[in-house]
Amino acid sequence: QVQLVESGGGSVQPGGHLRLSCTASGGAISANCMGWFRQVPGKEREAVASIYMSGRQKYFAESVKGRWTISQDNTKKTVWLQMNILRPEDTAMYYCAAWYGGKWCPGTDVSVWGPGTEVTVSS
Repeated sequence: QVQLVESGGGSVQPGGHLRLSCTASGGAISANCMGWFRQVPGKEREAVASIYMSGRQKYFAESVKGRWTISQDNTKKTVWLQMNILRPEDTAMYYCAAWYGGKWCPGTDVSVWGPGTEVTVSS
């Protein structure tokens, strides 16, 4: 059974940066993709960024393009989300996601979810 372990959330002022990481543990096969979604109370979970674990393809939500980057190390089964120039509207619970088997990013049919890590952007 694959489990996703997230770290790196926290509180930061507008214009600041944070780096989220997510590592997959367990399971005999590598994920096709890993990435991040975010959710605020009362709203649907939205895709933020995802990457093929081969590194060949990346996807970003329009709201984070140019500000954030995503990277991966398939040997470590880890993905990182570097969040720069953070804005108050980036405040949310961030969930790591992994796609296995016939499932691929940036689709919402995710195989495994992480428990979430909170990001707060406030002055």
